[in-house]
Amino acid sequence: MAARANPWLPALGRRAGARLRLFCFPYAGGGTAAFRDWQRQLPGSIEVCPVLLPGREARIGEPAVDRLRPLVAALEEALATALDLPYAFFGHSVGALVAFELARALRRRGTAPPAHLFVSAHPAPQLPERERRHDLPDDELIAELRRFQGTPDEVLDHPELMRLLLPTLRRDFAVAETCEHVPEPPLDSPITAFGGLADPRADRGALLPWQEQTRGAFKLRMFPGGHFFLDSDRDLLLQTIAGELQSLAALA
Repeated sequence: MAARANPWLPALGRRAGARLRLFCFPYAGGGTAAFRDWQRQLPGSIEVCPVLLPGREARIGEPAVDRLRPLVAALEEALATALDLPYAFFGHSVGALVAFELARALRRRGTAPPAHLFVSAHPAPQLPERERRHDLPDDELIAELRRFQGTPDEVLDHPELMRLLLPTLRRDFAVAETCEHVPEPPLDSPITAFGGLADPRADRGALLPWQEQTRGAFKLRMFPGGHFFLDSDRDLLLQTIAGELQSLAALA
């Protein structure tokens, strides 16, 4: 009998011969589509495993989780059997905070840590949260999404579609905006922080303090784009990630 698919990891096991897994955590409202081309552009020794959270794509019928602790607890269980290879985490925006907190939770349970943690377009977790987007009126929230330039205008201008998407977006924003940072010792995993030069929310000053969260190596790489340099500077971003992970995959 075939093994039951893991709804959190729909792409798991599709890369034969992989020596390292890269788990990818999306931005608010995002799903696995954000990482659609990554497998094709990264070396064959790396298996890209986009994480599919409730409330989007094939899980659109499930309510999104709106608090960080229960989301991380669910992810601990969902990824438990997928950590049989060396692995790394990549998270963009809210996904960066989720990836970081998951790495800390796995450490608390004695699981081997990520070989590398990539945190993208999110201020360091110990900095105070400056925004409250999850409880904005619909029109103001849509204006915020338009300002970040990550959602096509044809989606933002479609009332029925936005009625479907806004509850998940609100819950995703609430994950970051309602959590309180609890200090713990720095991680052993090396951390690379990514930012966009045109992103006022996660500028260099907000990203540099990520170095306080690791005992290992820390790097900061800024890209030309804004908050969604994930799309506009994808080739440069993937080249950087591949450069960090290829040697780890070779050693696995």
